[in-house]
Formats: sequence, structure tokens, C-alpha cells
Amino acid sequence: MNVLWRTILQLWLSRRRLRREGTVAPLSVGRIRLTTLPTDLDVMGHMNNGRYLSLFDLGRFDLLMRTGMWDLLRGRGWYPVVANSTISYRKSLNLWQRFDLESRVIAADDRAVYLEHRAVVGGEIYARMVVRARFVKRSGGVLAIAELLEAIGQDPAEVPAPEEWMTRWADDVALPSTKAPAPSVWE
Repeated sequence: MNVLWRTILQLWLSRRRLRREGTVAPLSVGRIRLTTLPTDLDVMGHMNNGRYLSLFDLGRFDLLMRTGMWDLLRGRGWYPVVANSTISYRKSLNLWQRFDLESRVIAADDRAVYLEHRAVVGGEIYARMVVRARFVKRSGGVLAIAELLEAIGQDPAEVPAPEEWMTRWADDVALPSTKAPAPSVWE
């Protein structure tokens, strides 16, 4: 439940920053400051590995809000969904430790946008996550990234293509389409 309140607070703070500072470029690095709370900890006394994923959502929300995409997406009935994610941990975040959550769009292809999130303390990366996100239409179907880039006024030539490992990773971990069967069979 505490992530819900943190999400509401972060959306309010991001909206306030947008009003005060104006929009940021879609390919810029977003930064928010967070603190490891008691509810973020696991039994070992450091941030729970799953909590990183929830907190990295806050970085995506901040970036969406401050680029102006939040209102554009809502107005058109589009919304982002995480299709794939992978995370690597380097150092633990401990109770009451302050850290910067850095978020940036790092690539796009015709079907998805790739983002990188970092938990950073004193300029040093503690954890890094790569996310492959797709955009879905409330009316049904998947939004083409070209249509998204056009809507936000982003030149597609300025958005890097995914590195080879990213596309290989996305293919390797893909589940069947929602229209295809996906039985749970253990071999």
C-alpha cells in the first residue's frame, strides 16, 4: 500500500516540476530522489529485490509526466505496459539510505520503447534495470511506435535502435501472443 501513496506523491511532485520548469525532452535523463523506507526492506535488512521494480515505476511516471506524454497518452486513450524487464544488482540499499533514481529512454524499435533505470548513490550505480515497454490503445490493439513518436514530436532518427543484445533478449524471453495458447507445462 505504501507504494500507492508514494506513487500519488510522485505524480503530484512531477506535475509540480512540470509546471515550474516546463517540459523536458523525451530522450533526457529523469532524476528523482528517494529514500529506502522500512517497508522497502526484506528480512536481510536491505531493499527487497522486488521493491526496486515498483520504485522504478516512479521513475517512468516522472519521465512521462515531465515530458508531457502523460497528458497526451491519457487524452488519446493510450497507455504503456511493461513487456519485459531485466535487472542487475550491484550493491545493497539500506534503511534510510537516500538514492537517485535515474530514468531514460535508451532505444526504440517499431513495436517497443526501451528504458534504463538506475539506482545511484553518490554517482555510483547500485542497481540497473532495462525495460521494454509497449503502448496499448484502450480501444484495442498495440500502438505503433512511429505513431507515438509523431504524436510527441520526436524525430525517429534521433532515437537509437536497440542494441543487438536487447532484441535478442526480448525474443528469447518472449511469451506467446495473448491470442495463442500458453499452457503451463513443466518439462
